[in-house]
Amino acid sequence: MKTISLIGAPTDVGASVKGAGMGPDALRVAGLVEALEARQLRVVDRGNLHGPANPWQQPVNGLRHLKEAIDWNQAVFDAVDQALNDGHMPMMLGGDHCLAIGSISAIAKHCKKNGKKLRVLWFDAHADSNLSTISPTGNIHGMPVACLMGHGPEQLIHYAGHSPAMSPDQIRMIGIRSVDAGEKKFIHEMGMQVFDMRYIDEHGMRSVMNSALEGIDDNTHLHVSFDMDCLDPDIAPGVGTAVLGGPTYREAQLCMEMIADSAHLASLDLVELNPALDIRNQTAVLAVDLIESLFGKSTLVRM
Repeated sequence: MKTISLIGAPTDVGASVKGAGMGPDALRVAGLVEALEARQLRVVDRGNLHGPANPWQQPVNGLRHLKEAIDWNQAVFDAVDQALNDGHMPMMLGGDHCLAIGSISAIAKHCKKNGKKLRVLWFDAHADSNLSTISPTGNIHGMPVACLMGHGPEQLIHYAGHSPAMSPDQIRMIGIRSVDAGEKKFIHEMGMQVFDMRYIDEHGMRSVMNSALEGIDDNTHLHVSFDMDCLDPDIAPGVGTAVLGGPTYREAQLCMEMIADSAHLASLDLVELNPALDIRNQTAVLAVDLIESLFGKSTLVRM
């Protein structure tokens, strides 16, 4: 029986609006533990990590809440690292997407130690590839991809013990539709594989997922970092930075089901759920529904 370690990271220090810190408990209220157990999974709920409060200050040298983001990511790194050492599958419940720096850094360390290939599927409306010198806001939840590529404050790029934690050929970005001018240049220079919404519209989600999962084998650690604002706000209103024109419910379900079919999912981030902006917890309920599909829920038995 596979064991899932749930790791709550209740903070919005990297976000543009308050509220994502309530995300982990909203997922629990929506029945996450019960849904996972119904999929014949053993669940160890580690509760919520502790870290500094959100001081809600202006950026300093192009970065908002840098010290707080460093402390929270260290806590996430340590918890994910411990889960992997215990032989569990870590599921980090955010909180804002800056927390993926700590989560994926721990996974990168694990892959390097065990000689595994890393593949990250990054579901997001945003590219999250800003630098302090080009970010229009200084919000660190817009910078985790750049930090994981080794472009960011020294304190945010060395959790894994090596930098960069991740190379451009290890990430596939899906659902992107909001990219700042400086990010476009950075993405082009880094050569990351990005499936934006135009590409999805033209080629279809099945083709996108086939490409995103191509080359994965038994020696691959597949990590999914799922930002709830990836989805269209018509179905996921409870997010801090909603962008029109995202994947539909069925497109999102197809993504989850194809990942489940690959049988290689090894870790998960679920971030940017903001209950303060939700409607009767419907975005959290949707998140639980999608997570169930990640672990094999389907309409029919598939061979």
